[in-house]
Amino acid sequence: MKMNFKSCLQTIIFVLIFGFIGYYVVPALFSNSESVSTTTLESTMISNNSTTSIPMLVITNVPTTTLSALVNTTPTAINESISSSIPDVDSSELISEDFKWEYEGSTWTWNLQIPKGLYDYYKALPRSPTANYSIYVTHPLDDEYIEAIAEKISQAAEENGYNSFQTVSFAAAFVQSLPYTNDLVTTGYDNYPRYPIETLIDNGGDCEDTAILAASLVQALGYGTVLLRFDATADRAGHVAVGVKGGEGIYGTSWTYEGDKYYYLETTSTGWEIGQIPDSVKDCSAHIYPMIPVPILTHDWTTEVNGSTLELKVTIQNLGSAEANNVYVYAGFDAGNNQCWKSQESSPFDLDVNCSEVVTLYLTPPLGKHTRLVIQIVYNGYAVDESYSSWFDT
Repeated sequence: MKMNFKSCLQTIIFVLIFGFIGYYVVPALFSNSESVSTTTLESTMISNNSTTSIPMLVITNVPTTTLSALVNTTPTAINESISSSIPDVDSSELISEDFKWEYEGSTWTWNLQIPKGLYDYYKALPRSPTANYSIYVTHPLDDEYIEAIAEKISQAAEENGYNSFQTVSFAAAFVQSLPYTNDLVTTGYDNYPRYPIETLIDNGGDCEDTAILAASLVQALGYGTVLLRFDATADRAGHVAVGVKGGEGIYGTSWTYEGDKYYYLETTSTGWEIGQIPDSVKDCSAHIYPMIPVPILTHDWTTEVNGSTLELKVTIQNLGSAEANNVYVYAGFDAGNNQCWKSQESSPFDLDVNCSEVVTLYLTPPLGKHTRLVIQIVYNGYAVDESYSSWFDT
């Protein structure tokens, strides 16, 4: 009898926030999660050539983890949990970034200081092979920090008399001011989506990076948001932008999702207003991703032959932003027509965010066949990740 071990990552977030006064501005033009406002546009005049500093924000703590284990048994499989842990962070080692941007004739400056260990944690997280970049917005570990930044923005907007449209535009102007950088140049990868913490400390990014950061801030300000992804074509590169949920009195390009209008917001350069869209993606279809946490499951595997038995060891990772429940591994030998010889299934298991599970299956290859090994990760009744060996003869 083989033993099956499982553990889940339980995340506790401790973020020390100080210097906060004020409260969130009640949305006037953009819809929150409960209703759509129809208030008419307001206009607020800001004197030209003024410089305003947002008080420095210092973050001095990071999340820690606790581990738990559940033991189970199965005659044909072994499950072993591997949970990633967050190292202790020396809060005295800070990364300081200064930001400067323009909005409605005023120059704004801001200094952020973040522990290097917090940045290093996000930098070390593997990148998920998915086009659903909402997982970088909904990842749970930075929620309190993003909310702290949004509260500073909301406070500054309130002190300057900004209405809801201006508040979202003010946050957008901050993100739009960040330099555009190429992933291949800055990271060595063709595509490297950044978590919001990374984009802030790296002081820039490409379209998906700034869209992820902007969507995080808009959502934390209390307004509905989605990510918009445009496929690459022969004459156009792929692109990612933000959609902001709008009510009456908002004009421009929008997409309808579940009965609500989401207005285009460009984040890669300054000067773009909500509803304005570049010609490069004008009249194009967009994939819409709501800010709903989802699991993203990936795997790799190794094999070892023991007599007439093939030992298959599969490592499954959850690189998404939500726990996956009742996951199992299916493996067998390709018989054609979407069928397998001598297949086996693991016992089901749950996989939390940033956790790995190692499953070992013992397979007996069919004799006298030209076949290959098929491995599937099954979740909610669907094979969400699949791989194959090379073809071989038994």
